[in-house]
Amino acid sequence: MEAITTLNQRLIDHFGLDTDSTKPMFRIVWADDQLEKRMMDTLDSGIQLLYPVVREVKKYSYLREVWVLERLVVVPDFQQKELADVKLSYEPIWVFVDATGNPLPPAWEPTKLIVDTLYAALGKKSLAKYKDNESTPEAREERVIKLQEELFGDESGLYGKTAPGAHEGIVVPPTYVKGE
Repeated sequence: MEAITTLNQRLIDHFGLDTDSTKPMFRIVWADDQLEKRMMDTLDSGIQLLYPVVREVKKYSYLREVWVLERLVVVPDFQQKELADVKLSYEPIWVFVDATGNPLPPAWEPTKLIVDTLYAALGKKSLAKYKDNESTPEAREERVIKLQEELFGDESGLYGKTAPGAHEGIVVPPTYVKGE
């Protein structure tokens, strides 16, 4: 696995810093380490407070032991009170897990693809650089499989075990009964 500091530096080099705050536009962080200040009117025990207070809480209480790709965004006015008047916040755009929730190590190629795809969807960049330029279908297939493994892991254990040229299929469990 490439060092997180190296990946974060690459994100800065490719996608830059916010001009006002000088914070990176994108970063990869460990979910368990992220805290945020929130205006809250209850305690963890569920006790209702008379007046809301600012508390520091886990940002990703629903994620454990995974890496998260975050994007720096402007907090909308209607949400600033909830986030203790914070104007900029890092928000998740990708969690490095496979289809069953198992952690995956972050890697540069899929991380860059995710950010480029986000920018393309926003109309800020083109995905033309991802046009297939492999000379053979086998080389293209190998590149696609590599990206799939880096993004999603091999949750099926079937990579390379399907029919040549097959990209997807339907698996019917042995207990399936038609009409039920």
